[in-house]
Amino acid sequence: MNTTPFIQYHQTLGAKIVPFAGYQMPISYTSINDEHLCVRQKAGIFDVSHMGEFIVRGAGALDLIQRVTSNDASKLSPGKVQYSCMPNAQGGIIDDLLVYCLPDNSYMLVVNAANIEKDFAHISEQNQSIGAELLDISARTALLAIQGPLATQALQTLTDLPLADMTYYTCAKGTFAGVPNVLVSETGYTGAGGFEVYFYNEHADTIWQAIMEAGKAVGLQPIGLAARDTLRLEKGFCLYGNDIDDTTSPFEAGLGWITRLNKNADFVGKNALIAQKAAGIGRKLVGFVIEDKAIARHGYDLTNPDDQSVIGQVTSGTFSPSLQQSIGMGYVATAYTTEGTIIGVQIRQRNIKAKVVKLPFL
Repeated sequence: MNTTPFIQYHQTLGAKIVPFAGYQMPISYTSINDEHLCVRQKAGIFDVSHMGEFIVRGAGALDLIQRVTSNDASKLSPGKVQYSCMPNAQGGIIDDLLVYCLPDNSYMLVVNAANIEKDFAHISEQNQSIGAELLDISARTALLAIQGPLATQALQTLTDLPLADMTYYTCAKGTFAGVPNVLVSETGYTGAGGFEVYFYNEHADTIWQAIMEAGKAVGLQPIGLAARDTLRLEKGFCLYGNDIDDTTSPFEAGLGWITRLNKNADFVGKNALIAQKAAGIGRKLVGFVIEDKAIARHGYDLTNPDDQSVIGQVTSGTFSPSLQQSIGMGYVATAYTTEGTIIGVQIRQRNIKAKVVKLPFL
C-alpha cells in the first residue's frame, strides 16, 4: 500500500488507518461525530495527498481539456477553478475533477485517487492527435485541505496571500509557512468553507507542523475520511464510485450544469449526451431523509412503499451529525423524484419509509 508524507503524524495521533484507493489513509482520529462537528463549527485539517494531479500545458493545452471534459474550460482565466467531469463515449462518467487555470497557458487537473491511472491513460489517448504537454505529478505532490469557518483565521498568519479576499473556486500561488510557490485554492468538499494547499512532498513536515501549531488558537483538529464523507453528503456532493461512475451520466446525477453541450468544442461523449437529453432520462439521483433510526447504506434497494417493487438503489447514506437525522442519496425512476414523494428503503428485510427532499440537506 502507498502512504502519504503524513503517515507518521496520523500514527502518532492514534488515527485508525485503513486501505483506501491504494493508500493507507486515516479514517478517524477520535469519533466521526466529534470530527464532523469540529469542521462545521471550527476548523479541521484533512490529508488528501492521495488525490491525483496532472499538469497540462503548452500548445494544445486548452484543446485537450476541452476534448476530455464536459464543462467549458474556455471560460477560465488564470486563478480560476472549474468543476467538471470526463465523460466516456457512452456518456458515462470516467471521473469528476477540478480544472485549475494557471498562468502561461497551463492547467492542473485534480482527479480522484482510485482513478489516476485510468484517467491519465484516457487523457493520453485523446492527446495523441493534439500534442499538449501532459505530466502526472501525483506521486510528488502533497495536498492538505483545511476546512471550516475558522480556517482563514487559522492560516492567515502563515501566508502572504490575502485569504479573506479569495472567492469560491479561485486559486493563487504564494509563500506558505516560509515555503515559496505554494498553490492555495478555495473549492472545498465539505461546504464549511476553507482552503486546499498544494506543495511538493519535501515540504510536508514544515507545512503540517506550521498548520497544526497555528490552528491551536482556533481548536483545529485532524479529520479523517469518515467525517469527510458525512460532511460532503450533508451538502449533496457526489462521491465517485458511490454516486457517480462509468455507468451514470451527468444528467442522471444532477450535473447537467457542468455539461456544456453548446460549447464551441467537441468532447468525448457529446453525441451520446445530446441523444440522452433529447430522449429524456429514466432515473435521477435524489436526496432522501429517513424519520426512523435506521441508516441507509450504499447498494440498498429503494422501493415503491405500496407494493415494495424496486425503483432504484441507495448510493450514499449516513446519520447526519449536524441534522441528527438519517440521510441518503440514490437513483430512482423519474416518477419518484418530486420533492416530498414517499419512497421505501429496504433495510435488513424491513421496508423503511423515506421522503425525497431537495439537495443539499444542509
